[in-house]
Amino acid sequence: MVGVDQVLEKLSTVIDPDLKKDIVSMGMIKDLELDDGNLKFTLELTTPACPFNVEIEDDVRKAIAELSDLKNFDLHVTAKVMEGRSLDDDTGMATVKNIIGVASGKGGVGKSTVSLNLALALSQSGAKVGLLDADIYGPSIPLMLGMKDGSMNVEENKLQPADSNGLKVVSFGFFADQSNQAAIYRGPIISGILKQFLVDTNWSELDYLIVDLPPGTGDIPLTLAQTIPITGILVVTTPQDIASDVAVKAVSMFEKLNVPILGVVENMNHFVCSNCAHKHYIFGEGGAKKISEKFNIPFLGEIPLNAEIMTGSDLGKPIMITNPDSPSSDAFRQSAKNIAAQCSILAAKLQEEMASQSHDKEPLPDASTN
Repeated sequence: MVGVDQVLEKLSTVIDPDLKKDIVSMGMIKDLELDDGNLKFTLELTTPACPFNVEIEDDVRKAIAELSDLKNFDLHVTAKVMEGRSLDDDTGMATVKNIIGVASGKGGVGKSTVSLNLALALSQSGAKVGLLDADIYGPSIPLMLGMKDGSMNVEENKLQPADSNGLKVVSFGFFADQSNQAAIYRGPIISGILKQFLVDTNWSELDYLIVDLPPGTGDIPLTLAQTIPITGILVVTTPQDIASDVAVKAVSMFEKLNVPILGVVENMNHFVCSNCAHKHYIFGEGGAKKISEKFNIPFLGEIPLNAEIMTGSDLGKPIMITNPDSPSSDAFRQSAKNIAAQCSILAAKLQEEMASQSHDKEPLPDASTN
């Protein structure tokens, strides 16, 4: 009769394609029970947005099928997002597992639209997601969510995020008249507002907090990098050389600050003609891939140029909500999966570093007791 050791040995042949480790050593097998040939356990993925969840589950079933003497097999699949940042800080954000800054070298590349739809894609996968609109001068997320008249409350000295489509949303746009009132503040005040949005907000438990940064390499991106441990930065660009050349500056800045770069996403990658169904590269090709190759960072996805995406943003109706089965939504969904995978990879590295540091701090044996 097959035993538990044999089951675990067989399962250890299943490798997570992203983490390059077997699922047993990663602790992804939970609550294993084997009784008289009846086997059941839980497969706990590192994120509900895992791009290889179907493949991993299939590999698990194939591995178990190779065992003899099993009468029944009951597999439950779930997910628990790994912490991709150090939670040992006194900023009050220990309930947020991953903080992802979305940056661009210049404006006009659709960074906020990408940030919003990626946040929605992660939320739709089953993750708990927050969205922080960190562009104090030009907050756009409330408009894109149809929350022009939205507001935020303060309870027990904590900002309470607004709720929209499963997202916890914070934006300066909730505090200002978005139609005609300009935010006229100097850098230190802007940095102070961002710090309040980060640490004085009741984010509750989040798997991912997406921070939509203003374009460029100014006070806000610098404040984010220096205020709190973050998981990494996602860079958004478009195919043109002028956009990718400027995006390089954002990558360089965060690398100098020792902030991990999750990868790059190319927006407005191509246009699909409704008549000929061919892809047309209106703005050229390869801008994001040049950045990926130059800095050896992952190329995480390409978003098509689509009028439905743009009009949805203007009308407060994101495409991930209005048309989740569209090719554009599929592109956002695939990019979100790739981003979640990079967070898991960084989380696994962080766990290894913490375990190594803990081992190094273990006291030496007392020689007097020998």
